[in-house]
Amino acid sequence: MARPPTTKLPKVRVPRKGPGSLPTRQQIVDFIASSPIPVGKREIAKAFKVGSADRVALKGMLKEIERSGPVERSHHRRLAPVGALPEIAVIEVTEIDAEGEPVVRLLGSDPGISAPTIRLAAGRQGTDSPGVGERAIARFRRQEDGSYQAAIVRKIDPQGERVLGVYKTEGDGTARIMPTDRRNKNTYRVRANEGLNAADGDLVLAEPLPVPRLGLPHAQVIERLGTMGDPKAISLIAIHQQGIPVGFPDAALREAEAAQPVSLGTRTDLRDFPLVTIDGADARDFDDAVWAAPDTDPENEGGWHLLVAIADVSWYVRPGSALDRSAKERGNSVYFPDRVVPMLPEALSNELCSLKPAVERACMAIHMWIDAEGQKLKHQAVRGLMRSAARLTYEQVQAAMDGRPDDTTGPLTDPVIKPLYGAYAALDQARRKRGTLELDLPERRVVLGADGTVERIDRRERLDSHKLIEEFMIAANVAAAETLEKVHRPCMYRVHDAPDPEKLTALREFLEGLDIHALKLSKGQVVKPMHFNRILSAAEGRPEAAMINELVLRSQAQAMYAPDNLGHFGLSLQRYAHFTSPIRRYADLLVHRAMVAGLHLGEGGLEPVDPEGFAELGLDLSRLERRAAMAERMAVDRYLVAYMADQVGQILPGRVNGVTRFGLFVTLAESGADGLIPISTLPADYYHHDEAAHRLVGQRNGRVYRLGDAVDVRIAQADPVAGGLTFQLIDGGDEDRVSRKGQKLLRQPPPGAARKFDKPGRKKPGTAPRRR
Repeated sequence: MARPPTTKLPKVRVPRKGPGSLPTRQQIVDFIASSPIPVGKREIAKAFKVGSADRVALKGMLKEIERSGPVERSHHRRLAPVGALPEIAVIEVTEIDAEGEPVVRLLGSDPGISAPTIRLAAGRQGTDSPGVGERAIARFRRQEDGSYQAAIVRKIDPQGERVLGVYKTEGDGTARIMPTDRRNKNTYRVRANEGLNAADGDLVLAEPLPVPRLGLPHAQVIERLGTMGDPKAISLIAIHQQGIPVGFPDAALREAEAAQPVSLGTRTDLRDFPLVTIDGADARDFDDAVWAAPDTDPENEGGWHLLVAIADVSWYVRPGSALDRSAKERGNSVYFPDRVVPMLPEALSNELCSLKPAVERACMAIHMWIDAEGQKLKHQAVRGLMRSAARLTYEQVQAAMDGRPDDTTGPLTDPVIKPLYGAYAALDQARRKRGTLELDLPERRVVLGADGTVERIDRRERLDSHKLIEEFMIAANVAAAETLEKVHRPCMYRVHDAPDPEKLTALREFLEGLDIHALKLSKGQVVKPMHFNRILSAAEGRPEAAMINELVLRSQAQAMYAPDNLGHFGLSLQRYAHFTSPIRRYADLLVHRAMVAGLHLGEGGLEPVDPEGFAELGLDLSRLERRAAMAERMAVDRYLVAYMADQVGQILPGRVNGVTRFGLFVTLAESGADGLIPISTLPADYYHHDEAAHRLVGQRNGRVYRLGDAVDVRIAQADPVAGGLTFQLIDGGDEDRVSRKGQKLLRQPPPGAARKFDKPGRKKPGTAPRRR
């Protein structure tokens, strides 16, 4: 590699000149052309020893030279030859040439236009140069032969900070990027040659460049994703904001394409069991199948024999393979209203690992025998070969059980479907006896039309057929965890700890304000799910019921993956692991591998693990799960904003679901869309944020806005770029004056003081509440 470039400007020979003389036009053009970097008026004046009296004339000459064409303005209005590279930009190493030198291209350049050669300058000793496919921010210096040396300023972390936004063109040939992230309040300026030919309104991914001392921050477009007018842009925003990998490496794709169906061999033959898959109508991958029948053991009268079969992903995705690395990087599949970002390539997820009807498929299966009350008596895990009898939907199965079978479910109702419900009734009885957490949280479903736009928002119906599959899967997950404990193999548990005592105290205090006293614990008493179920029962039928269910959920610990068993509080289980979805969850694949190794079921088992590394993997999988959930929620929220955009100005009912120092969050009753009522739009007063009681209290008039209040709001703004709704309060809240006994109110501020710190995030600690 070449040596790092220096920063010296070219020396010029200045002829003797009298007062008021200036360099010639050609001298200036030659100076700019010979400079390795763009230069400004100050550098030109210094090089030619132009005095202050001649600076205005020099400025006029530079403008005339720029208009005539040999030079152009670049970053910070510096001058460079037409077509010169910017002083600083993003590069990518595309390959290594025959001499071992990196071949570099400028991101944003048009591949159809011949570009100058870029040579990577040698970095400081001990620093690594970027490898093939890696990107970096580089500073350029033009060489005498017209090529450029690029000195690396810093490498770009693939998971580092990037800007996703909407590209807006300006009249001067530059552009701006408006970020889609509401938390990013910057607007980024894009130079004319760094927009990657993006058009006005395009959704782009950009790399921030070193921040200038003055003016807007700069960024360079590195990828065009589509247009904001395209409905598909909504999920793309969520995907890129959360950094979710979309494409698969070529090596992983080759492995998936090369995979072949398995033969029976040493597997257990399960093809005579009429296993069926029961999924949503829009499901594309079928990774679990179920069967049940009365237990034939005379000593287990009223008991049941259950079989849960799961696609044998561990056979196809071997530890350390390209498929394995890719799946681990993703952690799980991510589901959006318009697409799925799968954990595995479709050659596996939609084909060889999908339990399609009438096709032989490799599986991991667990036989379970339960008594009439749903208590498990024994279980057996096998590696098998199965053939699904039918692909059914939840609605089909429920209709058949309700006496409305169709052509597919008719022949299956008595021999297959009714026994499944019989076994479910026993499992449900055991669940009620355990006392699991019984939250009632409505789930919204975004229904898209043929053009990709939102057609309607449905409330997802929860049928007994949904609960049936849920109970069968829970039983299999428990059996898998017990199996690994028995054979002394590492288990990636799904753990859910008991709630934090501080959260319980805050919940109890809030509920007592609503005259709900169901959360009463004696000193030292262990909290159980049944305590929360009493709260939910007390709230049933009340206007605040949905909000109380949400608060109970918020008070719970977050479920996660870990090799140390903490039990599962919500399900009231001593041990629990995810086993039933290895197509879409990497944690399940780990459990499959551990079972294969522990039960000596053949190839693809879990290799010896480092305990510390296994624990780190659990933390990473938990993080990736949260990332996927955040992306899915962001996409649904943006679809809701797009759906509500046509309703700006309408007045709709809702309920306060969050109270903050900067305003009220409201959920609309019909669509479930969330938006903000800024505190600045509430009736003028000094508002005190009573965090413990989840309310805003007006200091002068005593007006109160509480969590759970029913309100009418006008949709003031629907921002499709940032994905946010802004509401205006029309009616709601408690206008009665509140008792201030025991309530700490801040002092009345002096006139004008309220405006000093009235922006969110700028309130000075200890000052009076803002005037709104």
